[in-house]
Amino acid sequence: MLVPLAAVVARSTDGGPGAFWSVVSSRPAVAALELTLGASLLVAAVNAVAGTLIAWVLVRDRFPGKAAINALIDLPFALPTIVAGITLLALYGPRSPLGINVVATRAAVVLALAFVTLPFVVRSVQPVLLELDREMEEAAVSLGASPWTTFRRIVLPNLAPAILSGTALAFARAVGEFGSVVLISGNIPFHTQVASVFIFSHIESDDVSGAAAVSVVLLVLSLLVLVGIRGLGRFGARHAD
Repeated sequence: MLVPLAAVVARSTDGGPGAFWSVVSSRPAVAALELTLGASLLVAAVNAVAGTLIAWVLVRDRFPGKAAINALIDLPFALPTIVAGITLLALYGPRSPLGINVVATRAAVVLALAFVTLPFVVRSVQPVLLELDREMEEAAVSLGASPWTTFRRIVLPNLAPAILSGTALAFARAVGEFGSVVLISGNIPFHTQVASVFIFSHIESDDVSGAAAVSVVLLVLSLLVLVGIRGLGRFGARHAD
């Protein structure tokens, strides 16, 4: 794993430190990185809440069609990302049957990233909920605790590591996503062009060193965010203990 990363870092400095800085500090590169990290953080936060709620409903509630919905959660895992992009374009493009057209907007970027990353949180939280001891919740309720207090004091501390783990996975996937975004975003520089598409455009222009330079910056920023999320998870686990 370290060898390919080292190769990317080495390739990014082919033209020297000056060339590296020139690429990563250019306005298009900065705009693409800001959009990618901002959208990825937003999607990870939204999925942390939505994924936990969906996992809760799937584990704790009974309703018609539950098995079908549970199976659909894994659809983004099964679909090639470019197929996911075509699906989103058909649903939310100019010919949308829903009457919604978000093509070439930042909302399209967020929508695409949310679609492909939601399962990570759901599938991280679901097994923990299944194994959670319900007797502690029942005891808290019998002692007069409200449902919110029971969730906050009993359930959430046990779920926190799984939620943070799923959130970290969702963020990591969102940062590097390409296929689902490339069609629906419009790839407009300074507006809807994400880092992965920016990198691909440099490769198409035969500027491999420039593509590697932006890749290294994206890698470093992603690692910093992931380390922070993992640190919060360990802190939450110790606090729960």
